[in-house]
Amino acid sequence: MEIERLYTAFLNATEISTDTRTQKKGALFFALSGPNFDGNRFATEALEKGAQHVVVDDPKTLPNHPKILLVENTLTALQQLATHHRKKLNTPIIALTGSNGKTTTKELIREVLQKKFKVLATSGNLNNHIGVPLTLLQLTVQHQIGIIEMGANQLNEIRNLCEIALPNWGYITNFGKAHLEGFGSEAGVIQGKSELYKHLQQHQGQILINGDDLKQLEQTKNHRVVQFGQGKGSDFKIEYLPSDGNHLELKFREFFFKSPLYGSYNFSNLAAAVSFGALFEVPLKDIQKAIAKYDSENNRSQKLSIQGTQIILDAYNANPSSMGVALRAFAKNQTENNAVILGDMLELGKQSEKEHVEMLSLCLTLGFHQIYTLGERFKKAAVAHPSIQKFEDLNLLFQAFKESPKKPERILIKGSRSMELERIIPLLETL
Repeated sequence: MEIERLYTAFLNATEISTDTRTQKKGALFFALSGPNFDGNRFATEALEKGAQHVVVDDPKTLPNHPKILLVENTLTALQQLATHHRKKLNTPIIALTGSNGKTTTKELIREVLQKKFKVLATSGNLNNHIGVPLTLLQLTVQHQIGIIEMGANQLNEIRNLCEIALPNWGYITNFGKAHLEGFGSEAGVIQGKSELYKHLQQHQGQILINGDDLKQLEQTKNHRVVQFGQGKGSDFKIEYLPSDGNHLELKFREFFFKSPLYGSYNFSNLAAAVSFGALFEVPLKDIQKAIAKYDSENNRSQKLSIQGTQIILDAYNANPSSMGVALRAFAKNQTENNAVILGDMLELGKQSEKEHVEMLSLCLTLGFHQIYTLGERFKKAAVAHPSIQKFEDLNLLFQAFKESPKKPERILIKGSRSMELERIIPLLETL
């Protein structure tokens, strides 16, 4: 089917929908299919709910119906439509990827740039082969900049997302031990994430890097880049100031930027946002206000206080790199009794046992007084110590925590999304 016909249907639609349960009247419905379902089967329901057109890839689906648009593959059609729309508007696009900190960095950059521009940014975690095109299709002529977050768990995914979004700018937060099962190794992670650099280099795009990160420097040594960092060679010289653990502060061009964010691992995320603000000529006073405004939420290094106990809830996701920096940051403000509650890290493949052992060993090295783990992977990890208690049931973990003779002054909660460690918060509130 010709892309212009599909594009006309898109322009006349009220929205793009891939789910009849949330579809609005006048939507352009894409009948996407998955491993366990055939989206074409929902075409009739979509029409009954007022879809303007339904895009299908099974010729047997309501043949000759005036509102049925037949394509070879509905997902490919969605992606091609997004690219076509992106080309039509020609909005400058910033692409972000990395092992850790993507969403926090995206939100910080959004806060900074929207002080001067009308900005569209990825919503939630819509950062995959479906989420990226859906985000691009939300661009309007009013938007002056788009910020597209890109996630990946294997090689060639970032390359494919770049071919859909056609970014003008790119930034990689870091390279870490994430999705090792799909990438195979940390070297695979670096190769996969660097597909963003390769695309930008091939298409005369522009790259921002953290010049303090030796891996970033190595991966871009033959590329044209703009650097931020503490080194003399940085285009944007940024100074990270001592932290009291409750906030972060950095200095750039005689201006001080104070952030309510927790954890020294957020320094580079803040510096990237300040740098993008400077690149797009946002007034430094406005950048200050944006940085001061944004605080983490949604289980991402979220600061809570429950009956006098300070809690860092970092339960949105976890991998060895993010858990390691979270533990080290938490240890910098040791009190007489610190507790950590850790959930299993997933998608680590053959390296899973080794990485869980290393995390427990790190906890002991850092001297935490109470160490609780949830999940079968941590339970199998061959590290034993009186301060370590392992569980596969959250209620049993909480019971042991409740019976501890000494109440912790601070608690770090960190685990993969599927562990849903935020479930312990209502339990802690009952103490």
